[in-house]
Amino acid sequence: MATTYGIDYPFRESRKGNFLEMTETPEREIRANLLHLILTRRGTRYYLPDFGTRLYEFIFEPNDVVTFQMIEDEIRTTVKKYIPNLDITSIRITPADQDPEEPSSVSEDDDARLFRVSDSSSKPYTAKVRLDYDINNEPFSSSDFIIINI
Repeated sequence: MATTYGIDYPFRESRKGNFLEMTETPEREIRANLLHLILTRRGTRYYLPDFGTRLYEFIFEPNDVVTFQMIEDEIRTTVKKYIPNLDITSIRITPADQDPEEPSSVSEDDDARLFRVSDSSSKPYTAKVRLDYDINNEPFSSSDFIIINI
């Protein structure tokens, strides 16, 4: 039997007989915890009213430097508080329609590091947030990234 670490995020039914899909590597667990933290609306969790971010409040804001800086600050302070063993090395926020990277370079169906809040029809009005991070609680630190389209 494989070792499991926790519940995977986004939540989905297990194909192995568990109630929900579980993470099977520490790296996947950290990624699931990070996505869960960032994509939870602040104030919606019982007994932890400041858990989560205000990321959804920025959806209808202009795609400008001020909004992008507020998104970055929100993510950094929340992650620092709730996942202290995670060091965010960089946060890159760009308008989704001006992103130089082609979407075909990452297989969007197979890659668990890409999470989409909005659909592709609203691409001119959305932003792409790429978080590069290091996990620093192990003898050998590891690096990973996630991409969130809001």
